[in-house]
Amino acid sequence: MATAATMNGAHAFGPVLSALATMSSNADRSQKTEAHKWLEAFQKSEEAWTSTFAILQSQQATDEAKLFAATTLKGKIVFDFHQLPRETLPQLRDTLLSLLANYAKGPKPIRTQLCVCLANLAIQMLEWKDVLPLVVSTLGNDQSSIACVFEFLHVLPEEVTEGRKINLAEDDLINRTRELLEDNAHQVLQLLTQYAQSSPDAAKNPQLMDCITSWIREIPLNDIVQSPLMDVVMGALQSETSFDAAVETLCAIFKETREVDENVDTIKVLYPRLAQLQPRIKACADEEDWETFKGVTRVFAEAGEAWVVLIAREAQQFRAMVECVLECCLRDKEREALSQTFNFWYELKQYITLDRYMEARIQFVDVYSKLVDIMIGHLEYPTPESGNENDLFDGDREAEDKFREFRHQMGDVLKDCCEVIGVTECLQKSYVLVEQWVSQYGSQASAGNVPHWQKLEAPLFSLRAMGRMVPPDENIMLPRLIPLIVQIPDQEKVRFQAVMALGRYTEWTAQHPNTLQDQLNFIMAAFQHSSKEVVKAAALSFKFFCNDCAELLKGFMEQLQQFYEQVIDSLPPTSQEEVTDGIASVLARQPLESLYASLKFCCDPIVQRLMSMAQTATDKEQKLAIADRLNLITIFIQEVKPYVEPSKPHPAVQYCQEISPILAAICERFVTFTPIAERVCRCWRYMVLSYRIHIAPLLPELAEKLAAGFTASRQGCFLWATDSIVREFSDVSDYVDAGTISAVYAFYEQQATTFLRALNDLPPEELPDVIEDFFRLSTDVLMYHPNRLIPSQLMPPILSAASTSLTLLKEEPLIATLHFLRDFLQYGTPDMPSSTFDTDGQYRNRANPPEIQDAVKKLTAAEGENMTQRCLTGMMYTFPADCFPDASGVLLALFQLLPREVAQWTAKTVAMLPAGSIAPQEQERLLRNIQQRVESGEVRKIRALLQDFTNGYRRRNVAPREGLGRLEATRFRFAG
Repeated sequence: MATAATMNGAHAFGPVLSALATMSSNADRSQKTEAHKWLEAFQKSEEAWTSTFAILQSQQATDEAKLFAATTLKGKIVFDFHQLPRETLPQLRDTLLSLLANYAKGPKPIRTQLCVCLANLAIQMLEWKDVLPLVVSTLGNDQSSIACVFEFLHVLPEEVTEGRKINLAEDDLINRTRELLEDNAHQVLQLLTQYAQSSPDAAKNPQLMDCITSWIREIPLNDIVQSPLMDVVMGALQSETSFDAAVETLCAIFKETREVDENVDTIKVLYPRLAQLQPRIKACADEEDWETFKGVTRVFAEAGEAWVVLIAREAQQFRAMVECVLECCLRDKEREALSQTFNFWYELKQYITLDRYMEARIQFVDVYSKLVDIMIGHLEYPTPESGNENDLFDGDREAEDKFREFRHQMGDVLKDCCEVIGVTECLQKSYVLVEQWVSQYGSQASAGNVPHWQKLEAPLFSLRAMGRMVPPDENIMLPRLIPLIVQIPDQEKVRFQAVMALGRYTEWTAQHPNTLQDQLNFIMAAFQHSSKEVVKAAALSFKFFCNDCAELLKGFMEQLQQFYEQVIDSLPPTSQEEVTDGIASVLARQPLESLYASLKFCCDPIVQRLMSMAQTATDKEQKLAIADRLNLITIFIQEVKPYVEPSKPHPAVQYCQEISPILAAICERFVTFTPIAERVCRCWRYMVLSYRIHIAPLLPELAEKLAAGFTASRQGCFLWATDSIVREFSDVSDYVDAGTISAVYAFYEQQATTFLRALNDLPPEELPDVIEDFFRLSTDVLMYHPNRLIPSQLMPPILSAASTSLTLLKEEPLIATLHFLRDFLQYGTPDMPSSTFDTDGQYRNRANPPEIQDAVKKLTAAEGENMTQRCLTGMMYTFPADCFPDASGVLLALFQLLPREVAQWTAKTVAMLPAGSIAPQEQERLLRNIQQRVESGEVRKIRALLQDFTNGYRRRNVAPREGLGRLEATRFRFAG
């Protein structure tokens, strides 16, 4: 193989270098796209075997080209091994070993890829029995090439673990794993120990740490911990060169001791060694060596996570380690390492809050109490170096976003602390800090000048973060805190946190109405604040107040409506929705006799504004404003839905009847503007969902408008709204007669006919959302009207449309289509896909009439070959991963209905695959296994066969292989 590559020389790989040069040049995007496609095809071709070796042995090829060649070769060995005759494998192995010797000194990325190549060859070359001895004897004879041995040892366990991507029989893979890993574990331990003791520099080699990390799962852990290698790992923590790698190794060791009962002896050896690291916490912080500090923090945190059960059992013995984690939190001035401890505090909390670990909880109460103080301290915004209070991060937006996110994570730690030490003590800490600020700086505060506001804002944030943990009956701290909060001075961030904090305690306020007026005044005043963020906070908190205190506020509907009308136009869309949601919650508590008037009082100004906007809207922004305003009407309909007896008129429906013509007129005018059409349909849909049977008088008008809208626009929202009618009016009851049900089905037929015409006129790629909504609708119609739909003339074209839709690349319409097909095929069996509770309370499948079963089988015989091909090729080529379970479910259902026919369709589909993309023996094995399962009646096992086959085919032939990078110019960075 090497000889052939050398003979062909530049002739073999000239086009490859040319395409790579195009990728790295300033060529236009179309040229780069063509080059990218050509290189992808090249990676999967048979000539790539020869060309990659030629590039790797060439003196003219660049390092970038050689890395591409090495990466391509890895893909060939992993995915295209079937293209090689077995007799060429020894030559391939020897050539790889020779190349590794040549690249021993680098570049490192190429050396790494070649080691991966050799490891994957070792996995598949079953006749190669002396893998480790041969690699060591060939590459480990001199110091310059020992890096290759380490690299190979490092990647071998990882590649074996990933062995399922290789097309190797399960038994062969199991045996090969044992031969390569288990049988070599002792030899590897001796080899690494021998090397580590060869020189002081060797003991600090990061590659040595990498090898130990890779083999931790293969070598018995206690053998490593009791060996001289443990001293080497601990010593490597003292070296700047090997520190990071040693941290990885140590953390990997901890993870392997998670089953503490099985690893008690090992933990007893590790714990004293870990204690030796404690002085480095302070030392790193004092030296401001924050990178090392992060590594030390990670070591303690991951040890704590691994041994958390043991810590809960033996709290006194392990207290010192918990205090080390706490010290890491305390000393992290840069707040870079802190997040690594969060999961430990959560895991420990989970155990010590259990009754059985009450003693541990008592032991750690003071630790969690200190943790609250530390976290609140870290919550403080920084003081800007520039002194500009308007730019706390000196222009670093990324740092600001990171800090904001980080604060919410610290808030979660505060919630953990609440569970351990109790909410009252946590609230008291925040209260004391707020009170200290008031006594120290309160007299100095004035409008626009709040000294040291960070020290006030942080405890307010902590109150907000802990809100979810505080029960509504807390009567110690909140009665003191709430009056304090509503008196805090006006600084933007302080006011924001105060408003947000109050919004977290609205359930408490509902039980303490004496505090409601002051809080509500404080929040409503915030709507006039100059800061947009404070106004947004006010809208959100107002929503929570109205939601939770609606009973207290229901007598103030007129005042609230006036306030609503005053502020609504000045708010951004999201805040408009939040305030509307709040008002709607109070409106929903109004007496039935006054509900119509109250609803009209609130909604009429919105509707009038809508009518005015609709008359003048021409540009996109004006139309989007209409869509946003429509959403406010929908929120009222969603929330204001009191129970009314079916026999009595619903006051909210009376108002819906008034505004329905207005909604229809707006929809008709803007039917091609998707956001408006969607919002109107959403409004109609919630009319049905909220008022159910009461909306029946509006059904004829709704059906007419939905049908006209879908015909005019071909937008899926009209089908989505149709679905709500199908769901609500398809079961016979005292209030839904057979005539209504027939009319609803006829309405579906009208929509389906329009859909099929649209799909006939346009390719499915232009109708993905419509396809999704149609098949979701059809799935429901199939459930409620199977006896009408399945025998109908619509069914053959719908099935054809389903097969056509399976060519799409978008996940949502594919899943909707596959769900429809699975339900349809289920009707070919004795049981329907939907089940019911019988009068005796038992959950039973509904029997399926024989004529429906026969109709489904007949339809499947006609369209089944298309379905089979589309599902198989989709799984092999185009389906997103989340579609695989449903696609294989459709195939299984097909096999269950027509096993022999589907086996033939599968064979025809597989026979159409491109030559060379699949080994003949693999194709024969698949079809033979399918035939055996059909003959033995084990049809369910075919699903797994097809999943494994399509997954393997896709990995080998469709999924992009490594080495190409982005379409834009790509540069590789090489380290020797």
